[in-house]
Amino acid sequence: MNPKFVYLVQSDTTVGFSSTDDEKLSNLKKRPTTQKVLQVVDSFNTLKQNARVPKLHKKRVRRSKKTTFIYPNTLSFRVIPRDDMFYDFVHKFKKIYSTSANITTKHFDEEFATKNAQVVVETKEGFSETISSSIYLLKKKKLKKIR
Repeated sequence: MNPKFVYLVQSDTTVGFSSTDDEKLSNLKKRPTTQKVLQVVDSFNTLKQNARVPKLHKKRVRRSKKTTFIYPNTLSFRVIPRDDMFYDFVHKFKKIYSTSANITTKHFDEEFATKNAQVVVETKEGFSETISSSIYLLKKKKLKKIR
């Protein structure tokens, strides 16, 4: 698997583009490259290598499901559980950028998504657009809901 490719894959939350190149994803979605793209990781060990979870929020992060956290270092991560179908894909990379497979502010369009992905990873269930993850901003002592 080439990490620089843009993959179209059913993530744990919705249909998404995944790549190790966040600029490619931003350009594809026609949004500013200054807007950060969340990363999904395969384990809490991988998360620990990339961000420090404030002590006050450790239990919340560990117990959360389908939730993205923005850490004090301004990077955002979501940990994929091992029993999720998306885990096998993420585990090959350990850490990969992920974003919904649509133009910013638009709904999922399968034709747009398949045309712009270099590799389509489809399961027998196919693709389904569901609600995206919740996003929280973590500060040392505060928690703020973003989405």
